[in-house]
Amino acid sequence: MRVIDLTHIIESTMPVYPGTEPPTFEPANTYEKDGFKETRLSMFTHTGTHMDPPAHLFRGRTTLDAFPPDQFIGKALVIDCTSLNEGEPITMEHLLPYGEKVEEADFLLFYLGWDERWSTEEYFGDYPCVDDSVLDYILDGNYKGIGFDVIGLDPIADVNLTRHKKLFKSKDIVNIENLCNLEKCGSELFWFSCFPLKIKDCDGSPIRAVAWFE
Repeated sequence: MRVIDLTHIIESTMPVYPGTEPPTFEPANTYEKDGFKETRLSMFTHTGTHMDPPAHLFRGRTTLDAFPPDQFIGKALVIDCTSLNEGEPITMEHLLPYGEKVEEADFLLFYLGWDERWSTEEYFGDYPCVDDSVLDYILDGNYKGIGFDVIGLDPIADVNLTRHKKLFKSKDIVNIENLCNLEKCGSELFWFSCFPLKIKDCDGSPIRAVAWFE
């Protein structure tokens, strides 16, 4: 079985969404003093490769801990969008080449090649985003989740979070951001898991996103 890690490592120097703080690591116990090592970790729930539920945008909507565990595992398909220039939209034209596989997938993962810019200022640039036609298609489907190798479903400039609100207003689905290594997954369906931490009333969580091929 071949396994591919689609997750950025969490570290103090990692990029974070503008206005949030990077994670901090503090020694809590040490080998020398306590005979074991333990670290106090402080970070936002939307740090690194992470997942948004509907409760991220709407009070009273579904939190991550309320989803059943099978929400976070299934068949995924990578949609290659690397032909796009900065600011150009992801349209239905990018889904059409994959035929019936698009409908068979539980997760659609949009590959922009943006993870190559990780830890640079360019990562916060004008990355392509899905247009209304793609978002409507997703909402009309039975997808468990969607994912991207960029820092947001919406452009950073959209403080209204228009796409997030449309996605989560009435549909139980998850949105994954800051994926990596999608270019290694090919153009066929594969097994995918993206389990979050089980935190009470959770509005978001870092995940360990993994692809595997049997």
